[in-house]
Amino acid sequence: MRQRTMSAPSKRSVRSALWVGVALFLVALLWVFWGADALHERADAAIHTAPTSATGAPDAAQRAAEGEYLARIGNCGLCHTAPGGPPFAGGRAIATPFGSIASTNITPDRAHGIGQWTADDFWRALHHGKSRDGRRLSPAFPYTSYTHVSRADSDALFAYLQTVPAAARANAPSGLTWPFNTQPALAVWRALYFWPENDGATQAHRGAYLAEGLGHCTECHGERGPLGGLKSRKTWAGGVLPGTPWYAPSLLRADEAAPRSVADSVALLKTGISTVSGHASANGPMAEVVLHGTQFLRDADAQAIALYLQDLAQPADLRPAPARATPRAGDDPRAARLYEEHCAQCHGKEGEGQPVQPAAYPALAGNRAVLMERPNNAVLNVLHGGFSPATAANPRPFGMPPYLLTLTDAEVAAVLTHVRSSWGNHASAVSELQVQQLRRTQTAR
Repeated sequence: MRQRTMSAPSKRSVRSALWVGVALFLVALLWVFWGADALHERADAAIHTAPTSATGAPDAAQRAAEGEYLARIGNCGLCHTAPGGPPFAGGRAIATPFGSIASTNITPDRAHGIGQWTADDFWRALHHGKSRDGRRLSPAFPYTSYTHVSRADSDALFAYLQTVPAAARANAPSGLTWPFNTQPALAVWRALYFWPENDGATQAHRGAYLAEGLGHCTECHGERGPLGGLKSRKTWAGGVLPGTPWYAPSLLRADEAAPRSVADSVALLKTGISTVSGHASANGPMAEVVLHGTQFLRDADAQAIALYLQDLAQPADLRPAPARATPRAGDDPRAARLYEEHCAQCHGKEGEGQPVQPAAYPALAGNRAVLMERPNNAVLNVLHGGFSPATAANPRPFGMPPYLLTLTDAEVAAVLTHVRSSWGNHASAVSELQVQQLRRTQTAR
């Protein structure tokens, strides 16, 4: 049989296509490892040429005082302080899907902290995600949000951190798995997900500036891709917190956490409970955010954030989700008995709640927190208890005891299914397997 052979022109075409492909691949590598960062650095240099303070700028003491406020509302101390450790000395483990990483020492200690840093070095870390020595920082430090912080506020933060007590605590090595702990991997990640913000671009709206910058709200409330980067069009769509089973609900969807009103959002940020609707309270990671950060917001700043969150959702996003088929409440007498025994005394026989004080025992009928498509938070609250933060405006919050050792996985699933399908509630059933998986995930942390 006669065999066909490739003609010389065809071979040349294939070789040319291969060489073009190789060239494009090399160009892409150069962009990832040099081009993107070079452009970022030039943008930084242009900004550094601008004065960092205007005529009549505050003196050092005023700048440090403003920095203390910014550090509080940005929750810097929460992440950069290990349990029982010196403030801002680092060492707190931050869970990620690729391993844990310990926060760093940002006290003015010269050996282990930022005592040898300049204001420019600090700005570079916040705005560009690079350390003083030029190393790319892990996005566990949310520079993807802090890039929105203005140079003036960066300088204020730095001035404040120079006043905290120095702590000679060495930084722990990264616990990220290979290759995520390497500089080339971080270069690829940055090329995919990061671009520094123009200084002051988000400041036109104070609420947007605080929520997207120091507040770094989208780091929890945004949906992420397989490499952990935020999906640009779903930055407020909700998502499971990296390395944890907790779910940060969407701030766009009416059936999750889209603000009911500005007053409702202000109350939640400042007190940890919604004194307006009587349904919402901050639990889990959000309770820490309120306890260490948002309760200290100035009234005008809390109002600005609430207004921004109110404006985020478009009318199409605010329509309720379609009702889902669920078992009827009366179909499982065992679940009804469990609710009567463990829940009704506080939450009411009809899920109406008992407002001994505003939102002391929130209603479960129509409560979005227990009706979300993902039951993660409801399951975790039953297992580990629900505790709102003790804030200045609500110093003695009511809490819910944990049932981790009291109820089996099957019983937790049954009672939550009862709650999610009673008193007009329409949400999907919770399975024993879901409870089991969440229990194991939380215990493994």
